[in-house]
Amino acid sequence: MEIVCLCLAAFFAGFFDSIVGGGGLIQLPAVLVFLPGISIPTAFGTNKTAAIFGNAVAMWQYSRRVPLRWDSLLPATVTAFSAAYLGAWTVRALAQFRPDLLRGVVLFLLVGVALHTFFRKELGELHHPRWAKHHERWAGILLGLVLGFYDGFFGPGTGTFLLFAFVSLFRFDFLHASAHAKFVNFATNLSPVLYFAWHGDVLWKYSVPMGLCNLAGAWVGSHLAIRKGNRFIRWLFLAVLVLLIGRLAWDFIR
Repeated sequence: MEIVCLCLAAFFAGFFDSIVGGGGLIQLPAVLVFLPGISIPTAFGTNKTAAIFGNAVAMWQYSRRVPLRWDSLLPATVTAFSAAYLGAWTVRALAQFRPDLLRGVVLFLLVGVALHTFFRKELGELHHPRWAKHHERWAGILLGLVLGFYDGFFGPGTGTFLLFAFVSLFRFDFLHASAHAKFVNFATNLSPVLYFAWHGDVLWKYSVPMGLCNLAGAWVGSHLAIRKGNRFIRWLFLAVLVLLIGRLAWDFIR
């Protein structure tokens, strides 16, 4: 029974994550609920292994339809991969890590992101990158470093933060931002997957079927995002932010 529930959660996680991030809001709690007693490193490893299936198909879908700025994207992706590996190492080194220590900070940041997006009606409507290529490259490296480590170490909302960064800082529209965020998010998932798998912290009998369902959800979600465009992505982004805020607030006050 638990595999059915986990696969259902993985499908919806892949759907949302392929468009605006936030898949961890659904999938990681499902792993912790339906696999009680699982260690934190194993929960993270199983979740990220399933998530990378959806990341891969969303990345492929966007790359076929949306022009990508490789000068900034590749450095950001490589840096994110390395930083996420360090974050995963830190999780395993601090096996008794208490996620609630970070929830307050993340909650505060997400509220700020939601308010900024809601009141800036024009945000993400037009695609007009703000920096020259060399400035954008360094901004991408910094983005990959910070959010890569965060995703490897903690994770909730990484895809959402990436999307917001590409919209707000890089001045991409929502569709281009989502496409670029998927590549960086793939790296921040792949690196911890390799680390956790090497140390035996992946439950393959759950992560593989979950991954296939995550892939199916991501295919549907990325196809819909490309077809519907910026306005659809903006409102879904706000909806996922509200859910993320609600979830983290509930965990924080319990």
